[in-house]
Order: sequence, then C-alpha cells, then structure tokens
Amino acid sequence: MIVKKSTMDLIGRIIVYALLIVVSVLFLLPFLWMVSTALKPIDKIFTIPPQFIPQTFMWQNFTDAINAIPFWTYLSNTLIYAVFSMLGTVLSSTVIAYGFSRLRWKGRDTVFFIVLMTMMLPYQVTMIPLFIIFKNLGFINTLLPLIVPSFFGVPFYIFLIRQFMMSIPKEMSEAARIDGASEWGILWRIIVPITKPALWTVAIFQMIAAWQDFLGPLIYLSDESKYTMSLGLQQFQTAHGAIWNQLMAVSLIMTIPMIVLFFITQKALLEGLTLTGSIKA
Repeated sequence: MIVKKSTMDLIGRIIVYALLIVVSVLFLLPFLWMVSTALKPIDKIFTIPPQFIPQTFMWQNFTDAINAIPFWTYLSNTLIYAVFSMLGTVLSSTVIAYGFSRLRWKGRDTVFFIVLMTMMLPYQVTMIPLFIIFKNLGFINTLLPLIVPSFFGVPFYIFLIRQFMMSIPKEMSEAARIDGASEWGILWRIIVPITKPALWTVAIFQMIAAWQDFLGPLIYLSDESKYTMSLGLQQFQTAHGAIWNQLMAVSLIMTIPMIVLFFITQKALLEGLTLTGSIKA
C-alpha cells in the first residue's frame, strides 16, 4: 500500500513537472524568437521553413540599431522616467498606506474604499482630462506628466503596502509614542524597515511598468529628443515595413535590464508578494 502510494506521488510529480516544462517553453518561445530575429540578416527572417537558429550570427545588427536612433538619449529619458516614477510611487504610497493602516481618523475606511474604487477606472477614461490639466500646466512635451502623478500614490500599491502594514503589531507603534516618537519617526524608523519586502515589490513593479510604458509617452511627448525607448522603437517602422532585425536587437537590449533586475531582487519580490497575500484585511 505504501509502495503504491509513493508510486502515485512520483507519477503525479512527473506530470506536474512535465506540464511546467511545457508551459515554460511556451512562454520562452517569443523571447527566444526575438533573440533569433535579432541575430539574423533581414532576408532570413521570414523564410519558409523558418530558421530558429541563424546560420550566421549578425552581431552587427546591434551596433546598426544603436546608431540608427538616438539610443543614448532615449535610454537616459527612460531611466529618468523609470527611476523618478519609482521613487515617487514608493514614497507617496508608503505615506498614504500608513495613514490608512496605522492612524485612526473618522471616515478612514470610507476614503480607502473610494481609493480602491478608482482602480476600476480604465486609463482611457482619465486620459483626456489629465491631458487637459497637464496642458494648462505647461507640462506637455516634457517628462513631468509621466513622473508627477506617481507622487500622488497608486491605488493598487497603496492597498499592497497597507495590507502589509496591518500585520505589524500596533504595540510597537504605541511603545514608540510613549517614548516620545512622532508619527514620522514611527513611520520611517519602525514601519518602513519592517515593510521593506512590500516596498521592494512596489518598486520593481513600478520600475517595470515605467520602463515598458508606451501609451503615456505617446500621448505627452512630441519632441524626439524627449522620447523614451519604448516610443523610440517606432523609428524602425518605415513606410516600406519594419526593420525587424534591428527592432528586435534594441528590444532585446531593453529586455535584459529587467531580467537582470528580477533575478537580483526575486527573493525580496517573492517574499513581499507571499507575505502580503497571506495577510487578511
């Protein structure tokens, strides 16, 4: 009986691992095809049957792609957008989440519910009003419309950090107040160090979102010197079609930093998601 049960467990694990491998390969195929296309000559991309492994590796595609566009300008704009929006999101969402989780004030839960309701509004609904506001402020054709909103908090991240903060014993805050600590001191010296896994999660999510954002730069930026990398990729789309090998080469360059970021921070990211997901509101 024990042997039969162990055999069934082994078969079950084999089936699970086989399914995971199949799904992983399906998810990896687009990335591998991007790598393959980036290393092919332009006339070998759409051959029948398709060549998954190039006969000749065209490393020149990368240098040609970088030289074909203001690559370093686009990259610096993207870094400015990603870093400052990440900092603004983490700072503002942390402060707001602290107010919703650790402070008691009349109407707190009602206001928090309203904040959560805004998550149901699609970006297309607020796109035109925001454009008009930023136009009146003179922010159009700058990176400010992309960065400034992050300093007012993001509802999903506020919810994520709030849930994590609610798991921290309130006795810690009360003891700090007895010792004379201010709310700011409690937040930055006690709550923030404990909340680091959730903050890392928010930082990584926002960094990735800003790094790959296309719609925002498309709406607010018209000067090519202000383009981000995602918007600059459209330069490889010509009237005669896309220059696919160079387009995939720059796309691969854009993808690698986010892959490296994930592997460096995956422990903190998974810890933040796991701990936050296990907390009850």
